[in-house]
Amino acid sequence: MDDVNVRLEDLVKRCEALLVKLDQPAISLEFQLWDHGDVSAYFKRHPRTVREQITCLPSFPKAIRLPSKDRCAQPLYRAGEVVEWANQFRDRH
Repeated sequence: MDDVNVRLEDLVKRCEALLVKLDQPAISLEFQLWDHGDVSAYFKRHPRTVREQITCLPSFPKAIRLPSKDRCAQPLYRAGEVVEWANQFRDRH
């Protein structure tokens, strides 16, 4: 019976965590910043493919690099711009 109580407590904690997430305001796509992982998930491509073959294209939206102590700040992209860029390649049929 203790095993059931432990699992139930774990389930309650997970539900509480989900409720906290659901209570947070959603950030509009227009204001979201995506990293290579987010872009690759959206494009359904491997992150390496996105980094080496897509984000380097001259027509791809320019990266935002936030200030950091490190010299190489991670490139971030405005999600809305990425979606808009991808929509250029929609079939016209």
